Amino acid sequence: MKIQDLDFNKGNGLIPVIVQDASTKDILMFGYADREAVEKTVETHYTHLWSRSRKTLWKKGETSGNVQEVKDILVDCDEDTLVYVVKPHGPACHTGNRSCFYRKLDI
Repeated sequence: MKIQDLDFNKGNGLIPVIVQDASTKDILMFGYADREAVEKTVETHYTHLWSRSRKTLWKKGETSGNVQEVKDILVDCDEDTLVYVVKPHGPACHTGNRSCFYRKLDI
């Protein structure tokens, strides 16, 4: 599958990205990517996303050093969501936690 096959239209130019640890299969984080972010990820094999708050492309770990080496990119059946399967080099969360999903909602 090619980047041009992805459906960026449903999300106003953005596509959801789930980031998963290649070894443990844990979900590390969630973000959004525009076409350029996906292209940069494919080109460099490092996680690139679109910051909705800063309105800019960013490389995960650019300032912290906690980069994510992308080993595989999975595409869902609707071609509008991605999973970056990564080898993390440090914690994924800005809080220092291994994953951004470290808390539970009471049910």
